[in-house]
Amino acid sequence: MITINSVSKSYDNGRVKAVQNLNLEIAPGEVFGFLGPNGAGKSTTIKMLVGLLHPDQGTITLGGLNPRTQGRQAKKLIGYVPDEPMLYDKMTGSQYLAFIADMYQVPRGSRSSILDLAEEFEIRYALDDVITAYSHGMKQKLAIIAALLHDPEIFILDEPIVGLDPKSAFTLKEKMRAHCQRGKTVFFSTHVMEVAERLCDRVGIISRGSMIALGPFEDLRDKAGRSDSTLEQLFLELTETRNSADFLNDPSPKHKPATGSSPMERGADSGSPSASDPTRSPGSTQAPAKEGDHE
Repeated sequence: MITINSVSKSYDNGRVKAVQNLNLEIAPGEVFGFLGPNGAGKSTTIKMLVGLLHPDQGTITLGGLNPRTQGRQAKKLIGYVPDEPMLYDKMTGSQYLAFIADMYQVPRGSRSSILDLAEEFEIRYALDDVITAYSHGMKQKLAIIAALLHDPEIFILDEPIVGLDPKSAFTLKEKMRAHCQRGKTVFFSTHVMEVAERLCDRVGIISRGSMIALGPFEDLRDKAGRSDSTLEQLFLELTETRNSADFLNDPSPKHKPATGSSPMERGADSGSPSASDPTRSPGSTQAPAKEGDHE
């Protein structure tokens, strides 16, 4: 469903290597966690996936479509939640969701999911309020609903847990797993290692623009020879030592993605605010990508 082939991206006239020779294949029915320190290249990669940035080298395909040359068709496959909500603040929540539904040509008879999702994420009461009055967490919930309402084949999220209350974080993780159980694909970045460890079928760890580990968490732990290690411990060791030679022999999703296991059954972290990024400022909006923005 997602294929990244020898992709590189740089900034500042090539002086800053944000992503270097990235290769990755993600299958339908897979939850894939994309991990890395700040500045590792995660957001740059995600922006290339959704067509906001173009690779300097290499190709990306989504469902066989190239976002660079077949942008409109490729974007119909995507539901995208950015690291900061990008919303029209002067609209009400209802107006914004109706606008998104129109953009994706969702039939009016099939829009009951809007209210259902708003109920699940507990913002139905606020849909008639202007978005500028929303808290950061409410904006995040609205962005998630907007990304899901057309039932995308590929659900792409950049740090989606940040800003969500524990119940909404749990609801999102349930939605992500249910999405894959229907044969669709989830690609998300996170700094919350417990969520990645318990929710993902595979994880990829990127550092300084290069993939340094790839595979199911259990396989990576076995390769490290530490059966009792957590993903957090493994992540810290790999990103500090960059000793990745034995952790990159899983270039394609040949395993069978886990199905039938909810985040609750797999013990997923609640996504509580204590696991969130304390430096995130509420209510901020995402600026357009610019040189030097190579997270």
